[in-house]
Amino acid sequence: MNQSLPESIRDEAHLEELLSEPTEGAIEALRKVPGDIILLGAGGKMGPSLSRMVKRAADAAGTPRRVIAVSRFSDASLPKQLNEFGIETISGDLLDEEFIASLPDVPNVIFMTGAKFGTSGDESLTWAMNVWLPSVVCRKYRNSRITAFSTGNVYPLVSIESGGSVESDPLQPIGEYANTAVGRERMFSYFCNREGNPTSLVRLNYSVEMRYGVLVDLAKQVMAGGPIDVSMGYANVIWQADANAMTIQSMADASSPAFVVNVSGPEIFSTKEICERYAELFGTSVEFTGEPAPTALLNNGSFGHQRYGAPRVSLEQLQTWIADWLKRDQVTWGKPTHFEVRDGKF
Repeated sequence: MNQSLPESIRDEAHLEELLSEPTEGAIEALRKVPGDIILLGAGGKMGPSLSRMVKRAADAAGTPRRVIAVSRFSDASLPKQLNEFGIETISGDLLDEEFIASLPDVPNVIFMTGAKFGTSGDESLTWAMNVWLPSVVCRKYRNSRITAFSTGNVYPLVSIESGGSVESDPLQPIGEYANTAVGRERMFSYFCNREGNPTSLVRLNYSVEMRYGVLVDLAKQVMAGGPIDVSMGYANVIWQADANAMTIQSMADASSPAFVVNVSGPEIFSTKEICERYAELFGTSVEFTGEPAPTALLNNGSFGHQRYGAPRVSLEQLQTWIADWLKRDQVTWGKPTHFEVRDGKF
């Protein structure tokens, strides 16, 4: 089903088509995982394209089913767009226990809800969203297969030479948000062990497409022309469509105790070199401030690549696409990742 990659991404419609194109692995996974699927927190950056990929993969697998996207949907146009794609939508506040109780009982749950930015100053909401809410969802869906998004922030900063944190490494979170991310995992693991429902935990670091992400942040800084702080000197990213596909594939690996997988790209890149490449693509120059630290927040995604296949889109391809997208003044979301934060204060 996969097509060759285009030289350029024309517009948002073309982008959405690419972001929701399932891999053969995702299609096969849904052959193994029967039943309706509900996505909680589906109105965020990844939710719409993941919902569409689930729908496309299920149809391609010959196993059509209900796909239900749940969110507050701050973008009022999104439910209609998803409905037109054959996806049901339910609007409501997931911090309302009565609303969660009213949701349909389905055999498969993808949990995408989380709070990160604004943690400093509103810590109690972050704990409620990231730790208390998973426990409510787990009680509601105690008999369901659950795939829950986590984050690479559960790991500490590690040396570049390490190749990044692997799934078996001890969790050593830095800062309030990262601690709640560990709490989220612990809640899903606790109920998975208690109830025996299959669970998978997806430690994502970092998803990127044309409208947001680490590479977009850096490209915009190069275009703006000011000096760029490279103290967080290294990172790794993954094309959002590849992250979507790996998430769907992890559903088939859900188990008790919970299955854990890092979802990230294969390349650890230098932020300085990325910016220098953007300067070439934009035909400009770039200045830097700070010195790259010897450690960074890095996920080693090799286990997931071995199990699910290598990501389809390379780092170089992503840079080329993003530079072209920005030069044509296509839409971006203005949602910086703050990947450069080293003290865990978001």
